[in-house]
Amino acid sequence: MFNKDSQSITFQNLSQKNMSFEQVFENIVQFMEKDPIGNFRLMFGTDSHVHSSYTKFITGIVIQRESKGAWACIRKSIIPRKMTNLHERISYETSLTEEVVALFTEEKKEQLIDIILPNIYKGASFSIEGHIDIGSGRKNKTRIFVKEMVNRMEAMGVEAKIKPEAFVASSYANRYTK
Repeated sequence: MFNKDSQSITFQNLSQKNMSFEQVFENIVQFMEKDPIGNFRLMFGTDSHVHSSYTKFITGIVIQRESKGAWACIRKSIIPRKMTNLHERISYETSLTEEVVALFTEEKKEQLIDIILPNIYKGASFSIEGHIDIGSGRKNKTRIFVKEMVNRMEAMGVEAKIKPEAFVASSYANRYTK
C-alpha cells in the first residue's frame, strides 16, 4: 500500500505548489535552523470529505515552534467514489498519514534531532505526533476506532493525538477537504 517512490508524492501550501518530499524536508530543516533553541513539534494528520462522486483526503504536515509560528503543507488524494463506510474512511485516513510518516526515515529524523541536540540543555525539544481525526467522547461515532488507530500510530514510533488535540487533522487538513 505504501508508495516508496517519494518522488511521485507532491505537496503544496499557499506559497509553493508541486513540492517533492525532499523540498518539504528542506523547508522543515530551514524552519528549525532559524531558531534551534525552540520546542518543536512535527505533526501529521489526515482528514477527508465525501463529495457527490468522490472522496477527498488531505494530509497535513506541520512543523511548529511553540509560541513562535509554524510551517505547513498538504498532500491531496482523491478516491473516485463516495467512501461512506466510516471505518474504511478512518482507516484510509490513518494509512495516508502513515505513508507520509514513513517518508521520515530514521536518517531524516536524526537530521532533525541533530539540529536541536546542541540546545537540549537550553530547553530545546523535538516531538513527532500523528493526529487522528477521531474522538473518544460518548457521542462520537469514531470512538470505537480509537484504540486501533492509536495503536497504528504508536507502532510507527509516533505520539498519537485524538480530538480535541488532533488539530492538524481536524482543523488544518479539514480546511482543504471541502
